[in-house]
Amino acid sequence: MRYLPKSPAERNSMLEKIGARHVDDLFVAIPEEYRLRRDLKIPPQMGESEIIEYFRKAAAQNGSGYASFLGAGCYRHYRPVVIDSIVQRGEFLTSYTPYQAEITQGTLQAIFEFQTMICELTGMDVANASMYDGSTGAAEAVMMAARITGRSHSVIAQTVHPEYREVMATYAQHQGLPSTTVGYDPRTGRIQLELLDAAITEDTACVLVQSPNFFGVIEDIPAIAEIAHAKGALLIVSIAEAVSLGAVRPPVEADIVSLEAQSFGVAISYGGPFCGVIATREKYIRQMPGRLAGQTLDADGNRGFVLTLATREQHIRREKATSNICTNQALVALMATVYLTVYGKEGLRELAMQNLAKTEFARRTLTAQPGQNCLFEASPRFNEFVLTSEEPVAEMQARLRAQGILGGVDLTRWYPELGQATLWCVTELNTRAQMEAAAQALATSSAVGV
Repeated sequence: MRYLPKSPAERNSMLEKIGARHVDDLFVAIPEEYRLRRDLKIPPQMGESEIIEYFRKAAAQNGSGYASFLGAGCYRHYRPVVIDSIVQRGEFLTSYTPYQAEITQGTLQAIFEFQTMICELTGMDVANASMYDGSTGAAEAVMMAARITGRSHSVIAQTVHPEYREVMATYAQHQGLPSTTVGYDPRTGRIQLELLDAAITEDTACVLVQSPNFFGVIEDIPAIAEIAHAKGALLIVSIAEAVSLGAVRPPVEADIVSLEAQSFGVAISYGGPFCGVIATREKYIRQMPGRLAGQTLDADGNRGFVLTLATREQHIRREKATSNICTNQALVALMATVYLTVYGKEGLRELAMQNLAKTEFARRTLTAQPGQNCLFEASPRFNEFVLTSEEPVAEMQARLRAQGILGGVDLTRWYPELGQATLWCVTELNTRAQMEAAAQALATSSAVGV
């Protein structure tokens, strides 16, 4: 959106309207000693054509044409062009938040459709729309479980996204919600069930796992649920890669599902925006944070949509609120709604199966190179796998970048016990040629004795 400055006549008209003679009159409350009487130390103003040229040159510095194998919670999927055609309509794009239900029926209906689709995907009874992202959704789900159970402790799998765990630690430090982290089986990459059982106490409100987890491994949700429920704890399942639900059995044994919907048609865009969702059982609906749209009938019997069960701090007393998140990602949720509508049930399943097939081809191709090993090979996975090698990760990544390839995410900062490990992600946007080029680059490192 371009900046259109006001003319001097327009400025004078505005000043006259508010009873001021000069712009300086607006700052009379600021003591003279604190006012800046010189020009700012910034480059001089530019004309519109000069500004456009400046940004064109800046854009040329962006990397383009790279083959990307990065994932780790932020996934590249094809975005149908119809998404932007709809979300850029003024009725949606300019709406901040739909408080006035009578004039935002389109937005409320879109939210209602989004919630319905999320419930169908996750196997839950009700879903909100929405949280900021998957990390805040997971943290809010833990606090929700504490309210439901009256307990104050949580057990978190080490294979939950490290950044999600950091966000939860930030939330918990002032909430009185201590947590215990449970490690993973070095053979399978799954949470160790024996350690999980031992970690749950009578004060444990919930168990939080991610599936597919940070290694791309699919957890044994029924077994985890049995252990958690036997001790009165709720089970929260976090899903960072939403497309996996096209092929992976939904976590129906869970009590709460925290989902990141970025994969559903939301561009990566330098790290945002994202769209978090919480879905749960109907009996827990009054403890669910976030926005919830419901369907009803008006006085004439016509179908309509309204916000319902408002439990946010903006609407009621702050101490009674389920969450202090006071906005939502309605526009981003709309992107996901359009995406799911375009693909449909069969399309999403076909997309997920294509992702599975390409991931397996990439795994076989890369591990065929000397010195490249895949961890947790026996476990089912989706989209991602862990590779280890003798070559230092930083050196490998730099060498691959020089060849136009963005290799796997460095795991040494989060899981140093894995050695020189990287997390590789493959989606439908990765071509066979890209995978073979990456394999050739890895083979070259072995040939020269790296």
